Amino acid sequence: MRIITAEKVRKRVADLAIKANLELRPDVLRLIKGSLKLENKKIARNALRFIIRNARIAKSKKIAICQDTGLPIVFVDLGNEIFVKGDMISAIQAGIRDGYKKAHLRQSVVLDPLRRKVRTGYNPAVVNIRIIKGNKLILSVLAKGFGCENKSAVKMFNPTASIEDISSWILEVVKAAGPDACPPFVLGIGIGGTLDEAAKLAKYALLEPINRKNKDKFLSNLENKILKKVNNTGIGPFGLGGKTTALAVKILTCPTHIAGLPVAINISCHALRSTKTKL
Repeated sequence: MRIITAEKVRKRVADLAIKANLELRPDVLRLIKGSLKLENKKIARNALRFIIRNARIAKSKKIAICQDTGLPIVFVDLGNEIFVKGDMISAIQAGIRDGYKKAHLRQSVVLDPLRRKVRTGYNPAVVNIRIIKGNKLILSVLAKGFGCENKSAVKMFNPTASIEDISSWILEVVKAAGPDACPPFVLGIGIGGTLDEAAKLAKYALLEPINRKNKDKFLSNLENKILKKVNNTGIGPFGLGGKTTALAVKILTCPTHIAGLPVAINISCHALRSTKTKL
Protein backbone atom coordinates (compact mmCIF):
# COMPACT_ATOMS: atom_id res chain seq x y z
CA MET A 1 0.00 0.00 0.00
CA ARG A 2 1.42 3.38 -1.03
CA ILE A 3 0.58 6.47 1.02
CA ILE A 4 0.05 9.95 -0.46
CA THR A 5 -0.81 12.91 1.74
CA ALA A 6 -3.81 15.12 1.06
CA GLU A 7 -1.45 18.11 1.26
CA LYS A 8 0.49 16.78 -1.71
CA VAL A 9 -2.76 16.40 -3.64
CA ARG A 10 -3.63 20.01 -2.78
CA LYS A 11 -0.33 21.35 -4.13
CA ARG A 12 -0.56 19.34 -7.36
CA VAL A 13 -4.15 20.42 -8.01
CA ALA A 14 -3.13 24.06 -7.52
CA ASP A 15 -0.34 23.67 -10.08
CA LEU A 16 -2.69 21.95 -12.54
CA ALA A 17 -5.34 24.66 -12.16
CA ILE A 18 -2.79 27.31 -13.12
CA LYS A 19 -1.27 25.38 -16.00
CA ALA A 20 -4.66 24.44 -17.49
CA ASN A 21 -5.70 28.10 -17.64
CA LEU A 22 -2.39 29.54 -18.85
CA GLU A 23 -1.10 26.95 -21.31
CA LEU A 24 -3.01 25.59 -24.28
CA ARG A 25 -2.60 21.83 -24.61
CA PRO A 26 0.22 20.91 -27.06
CA ASP A 27 -2.01 18.50 -29.01
CA VAL A 28 -4.65 21.21 -29.47
CA LEU A 29 -2.10 23.79 -30.55
CA ARG A 30 -0.57 21.31 -32.99
CA LEU A 31 -3.89 20.71 -34.75
CA ILE A 32 -4.66 24.43 -34.88
CA LYS A 33 -1.32 25.02 -36.59
CA GLY A 34 -2.07 22.16 -38.96
CA SER A 35 -5.47 23.65 -39.79
CA LEU A 36 -3.78 26.91 -40.69
CA LYS A 37 -2.10 25.13 -43.59
CA LEU A 38 -5.42 23.79 -44.87
CA GLU A 39 -7.43 27.03 -44.80
CA ASN A 40 -7.61 29.04 -48.02
CA LYS A 41 -9.84 31.84 -46.73
CA LYS A 42 -7.85 34.81 -45.50
CA ILE A 43 -10.27 35.62 -42.69
CA ALA A 44 -10.16 32.03 -41.41
CA ARG A 45 -6.36 31.96 -41.54
CA ASN A 46 -6.20 35.24 -39.64
CA ALA A 47 -8.54 33.87 -36.97
CA LEU A 48 -6.33 30.82 -36.46
CA ARG A 49 -3.25 33.04 -36.29
CA PHE A 50 -4.91 35.09 -33.55
CA ILE A 51 -5.61 31.90 -31.57
CA ILE A 52 -1.98 30.80 -31.89
CA ARG A 53 -0.72 34.25 -30.93
CA ASN A 54 -3.08 34.43 -27.97
CA ALA A 55 -1.82 31.07 -26.68
CA ARG A 56 1.79 32.20 -27.02
CA ILE A 57 1.16 35.47 -25.15
CA ALA A 58 -0.82 33.73 -22.38
CA LYS A 59 1.98 31.25 -21.76
CA SER A 60 4.83 33.77 -21.88
CA LYS A 61 3.13 36.46 -19.79
CA LYS A 62 1.41 33.96 -17.47
CA ILE A 63 -2.12 35.25 -18.07
CA ALA A 64 -5.34 33.37 -18.75
CA ILE A 65 -5.91 32.04 -22.27
CA CYS A 66 -9.54 33.17 -21.95
CA GLN A 67 -11.33 35.56 -19.62
CA ASP A 68 -13.78 32.76 -18.83
CA THR A 69 -11.61 30.65 -16.55
CA GLY A 70 -14.35 28.06 -16.42
CA LEU A 71 -15.97 25.84 -13.84
CA PRO A 72 -13.04 23.72 -12.64
CA ILE A 73 -13.53 19.98 -13.05
CA VAL A 74 -11.11 17.61 -11.36
CA PHE A 75 -10.81 14.00 -12.52
CA VAL A 76 -9.22 11.55 -10.10
CA ASP A 77 -8.02 8.09 -11.15
CA LEU A 78 -7.26 6.51 -7.79
CA GLY A 79 -5.20 3.32 -7.73
CA ASN A 80 -6.54 0.54 -5.52
CA GLU A 81 -3.09 0.28 -3.90
CA ILE A 82 -3.09 3.94 -2.87
CA PHE A 83 -4.06 5.32 0.51
CA VAL A 84 -4.62 9.08 0.72
CA LYS A 85 -3.82 10.28 4.21
CA GLY A 86 -6.28 13.08 5.02
CA ASP A 87 -9.38 14.47 3.35
CA MET A 88 -8.71 14.21 -0.39
CA ILE A 89 -11.88 16.02 -1.50
CA SER A 90 -11.21 18.99 0.78
CA ALA A 91 -7.61 19.04 -0.45
CA ILE A 92 -8.78 19.14 -4.06
CA GLN A 93 -11.13 22.05 -3.37
CA ALA A 94 -8.39 23.90 -1.50
CA GLY A 95 -5.97 23.27 -4.35
CA ILE A 96 -8.36 24.77 -6.89
CA ARG A 97 -8.80 27.83 -4.66
CA ASP A 98 -5.03 28.17 -4.18
CA GLY A 99 -4.26 27.92 -7.87
CA TYR A 100 -6.98 30.30 -9.05
CA LYS A 101 -6.03 32.90 -6.43
CA LYS A 102 -2.30 32.65 -7.14
CA ALA A 103 -2.80 33.14 -10.89
CA HIS A 104 -5.43 35.88 -10.39
CA LEU A 105 -8.04 33.94 -12.35
CA ARG A 106 -11.64 35.05 -12.53
CA GLN A 107 -14.10 33.93 -9.85
CA SER A 108 -16.94 32.35 -11.81
CA VAL A 109 -18.78 30.03 -9.41
CA VAL A 110 -22.15 30.75 -7.77
CA LEU A 111 -23.27 28.63 -4.82
CA ASP A 112 -26.98 28.63 -5.63
CA PRO A 113 -27.78 27.97 -9.33
CA LEU A 114 -31.27 29.52 -9.09
CA ARG A 115 -31.02 32.53 -6.77
CA ARG A 116 -27.38 33.30 -7.68
CA LYS A 117 -26.90 35.72 -4.79
CA VAL A 118 -23.95 33.99 -3.19
CA ARG A 119 -20.71 33.71 -5.13
CA THR A 120 -18.33 31.13 -3.73
CA GLY A 121 -15.34 32.42 -5.63
CA TYR A 122 -13.23 29.67 -7.13
CA ASN A 123 -14.94 26.52 -5.96
CA PRO A 124 -16.49 24.09 -5.23
CA ALA A 125 -15.08 22.34 -8.27
CA VAL A 126 -16.79 19.31 -9.79
CA VAL A 127 -14.90 16.17 -8.77
CA ASN A 128 -15.08 12.82 -10.59
CA ILE A 129 -13.38 9.78 -9.05
CA ARG A 130 -12.60 6.44 -10.69
CA ILE A 131 -10.89 3.48 -9.02
CA ILE A 132 -8.15 1.94 -11.15
CA LYS A 133 -5.65 -0.87 -10.62
CA GLY A 134 -2.19 -0.17 -9.28
CA ASN A 135 -0.37 2.33 -7.10
CA LYS A 136 -0.81 5.47 -9.18
CA LEU A 137 -2.92 8.54 -8.49
CA ILE A 138 -3.69 10.47 -11.68
CA LEU A 139 -5.11 13.98 -11.36
CA SER A 140 -6.58 15.92 -14.29
CA VAL A 141 -8.00 19.44 -14.21
CA LEU A 142 -10.32 20.77 -16.91
CA ALA A 143 -11.23 24.45 -16.83
CA LYS A 144 -14.56 24.26 -18.69
CA GLY A 145 -15.83 27.56 -20.04
CA PHE A 146 -19.57 27.95 -20.30
CA GLY A 147 -19.79 29.59 -23.72
CA CYS A 148 -19.30 26.09 -25.09
CA GLU A 149 -20.71 24.13 -22.12
CA ASN A 150 -24.05 25.87 -22.64
CA LYS A 151 -24.21 24.45 -26.17
CA SER A 152 -23.67 20.85 -25.09
CA ALA A 153 -26.58 18.40 -25.24
CA VAL A 154 -27.82 14.89 -24.50
CA LYS A 155 -30.48 12.81 -26.25
CA MET A 156 -32.07 9.50 -25.36
CA PHE A 157 -32.29 7.70 -28.69
CA ASN A 158 -34.35 4.61 -29.32
CA PRO A 159 -32.14 1.51 -29.56
CA THR A 160 -33.21 1.20 -33.19
CA ALA A 161 -31.57 4.52 -34.07
CA SER A 162 -28.97 4.29 -36.83
CA ILE A 163 -25.46 5.69 -36.90
CA GLU A 164 -26.77 8.22 -39.41
CA ASP A 165 -29.50 9.31 -36.96
CA ILE A 166 -26.88 9.95 -34.29
CA SER A 167 -24.50 11.73 -36.67
CA SER A 168 -27.31 13.96 -37.96
CA TRP A 169 -28.27 14.96 -34.42
CA ILE A 170 -24.65 15.79 -33.56
CA LEU A 171 -24.51 17.96 -36.67
CA GLU A 172 -27.69 19.78 -35.58
CA VAL A 173 -26.16 20.49 -32.16
CA VAL A 174 -23.01 21.88 -33.77
CA LYS A 175 -24.97 24.09 -36.16
CA ALA A 176 -27.05 25.42 -33.27
CA ALA A 177 -23.85 26.23 -31.37
CA GLY A 178 -22.43 28.09 -34.38
CA PRO A 179 -20.11 30.98 -33.52
CA ASP A 180 -21.45 31.29 -29.95
CA ALA A 181 -19.24 28.46 -28.66
CA CYS A 182 -16.00 29.87 -30.16
CA PRO A 183 -15.04 27.37 -32.86
CA PRO A 184 -12.95 25.54 -33.88
CA PHE A 185 -14.42 22.97 -31.52
CA VAL A 186 -13.32 19.73 -29.96
CA LEU A 187 -16.35 17.47 -29.67
CA GLY A 188 -16.49 14.94 -26.85
CA ILE A 189 -19.13 12.27 -27.51
CA GLY A 190 -20.37 9.82 -24.89
CA ILE A 191 -22.55 6.87 -25.97
CA GLY A 192 -24.16 4.30 -23.69
CA GLY A 193 -24.84 3.86 -20.00
CA THR A 194 -27.55 6.08 -18.56
CA LEU A 195 -28.27 9.76 -19.27
CA ASP A 196 -25.77 10.91 -16.66
CA GLU A 197 -23.13 8.35 -17.59
CA ALA A 198 -23.24 9.33 -21.27
CA ALA A 199 -22.76 12.98 -20.28
CA LYS A 200 -19.82 12.06 -18.06
CA LEU A 201 -18.23 10.01 -20.83
CA ALA A 202 -18.53 12.98 -23.17
CA LYS A 203 -16.58 15.08 -20.69
CA TYR A 204 -13.94 12.37 -20.22
CA ALA A 205 -13.58 12.21 -24.01
CA LEU A 206 -12.27 15.79 -23.97
CA LEU A 207 -9.29 14.60 -21.90
CA GLU A 208 -8.21 12.21 -24.66
CA PRO A 209 -5.25 13.25 -26.86
CA ILE A 210 -6.99 14.76 -29.88
CA ASN A 211 -4.13 14.09 -32.28
CA ARG A 212 -4.27 10.31 -31.75
CA LYS A 213 -6.57 7.85 -33.48
CA ASN A 214 -9.13 5.93 -31.48
CA LYS A 215 -7.83 2.41 -30.81
CA ASP A 216 -11.25 1.06 -31.82
CA LYS A 217 -11.25 1.12 -35.65
CA PHE A 218 -15.04 1.35 -35.86
CA LEU A 219 -15.12 4.37 -33.54
CA SER A 220 -12.11 5.90 -35.27
CA ASN A 221 -13.90 5.76 -38.63
CA LEU A 222 -17.04 7.20 -37.06
CA GLU A 223 -15.05 10.06 -35.51
CA ASN A 224 -13.55 10.88 -38.90
CA LYS A 225 -16.92 10.79 -40.65
CA ILE A 226 -18.53 13.11 -38.10
CA LEU A 227 -15.52 15.46 -38.20
CA LYS A 228 -15.76 15.69 -41.98
CA LYS A 229 -19.48 16.50 -41.84
CA VAL A 230 -18.94 19.13 -39.15
CA ASN A 231 -16.17 20.82 -41.12
CA ASN A 232 -18.32 20.77 -44.25
CA THR A 233 -20.80 23.09 -42.50
CA GLY A 234 -18.46 25.97 -43.31
CA ILE A 235 -18.97 27.62 -39.91
CA GLY A 236 -15.21 27.99 -39.59
CA PRO A 237 -13.03 29.63 -36.93
CA PHE A 238 -15.08 32.03 -34.76
CA GLY A 239 -17.98 31.47 -37.19
CA LEU A 240 -16.23 33.50 -39.90
CA GLY A 241 -16.39 30.72 -42.46
CA GLY A 242 -13.78 28.19 -43.50
CA LYS A 243 -12.82 24.54 -43.32
CA THR A 244 -12.01 24.37 -39.62
CA THR A 245 -15.22 24.20 -37.63
CA ALA A 246 -13.83 21.41 -35.44
CA LEU A 247 -10.36 20.13 -34.71
CA ALA A 248 -11.35 16.67 -33.55
CA VAL A 249 -14.16 14.35 -32.52
CA LYS A 250 -13.49 11.95 -29.65
CA ILE A 251 -15.94 9.15 -28.79
CA LEU A 252 -16.13 7.03 -25.64
CA THR A 253 -18.71 4.28 -25.16
CA CYS A 254 -19.92 1.96 -22.42
CA PRO A 255 -22.60 -0.76 -22.09
CA THR A 256 -26.23 0.30 -21.88
CA HIS A 257 -29.74 -1.12 -21.48
CA ILE A 258 -31.37 -3.07 -24.33
CA ALA A 259 -34.17 -0.49 -24.43
CA GLY A 260 -32.03 2.63 -24.64
CA LEU A 261 -29.25 4.47 -26.45
CA PRO A 262 -28.12 7.61 -24.60
CA VAL A 263 -25.87 9.95 -26.58
CA ALA A 264 -24.25 13.09 -25.16
CA ILE A 265 -22.14 15.71 -26.85
CA ASN A 266 -19.89 17.98 -24.83
CA ILE A 267 -18.56 20.85 -26.89
CA SER A 268 -15.26 22.50 -26.10
CA CYS A 269 -14.15 25.72 -27.70
CA HIS A 270 -10.66 25.93 -29.21
CA ALA A 271 -9.35 26.73 -25.72
CA LEU A 272 -9.55 23.14 -24.47
CA ARG A 273 -7.83 23.80 -21.16
CA SER A 274 -6.85 20.66 -19.36
CA THR A 275 -3.72 19.07 -17.96
CA LYS A 276 -2.84 16.08 -15.81
CA THR A 277 -0.17 14.61 -13.59
CA LYS A 278 0.68 11.31 -11.92
CA LEU A 279 1.57 10.99 -8.28
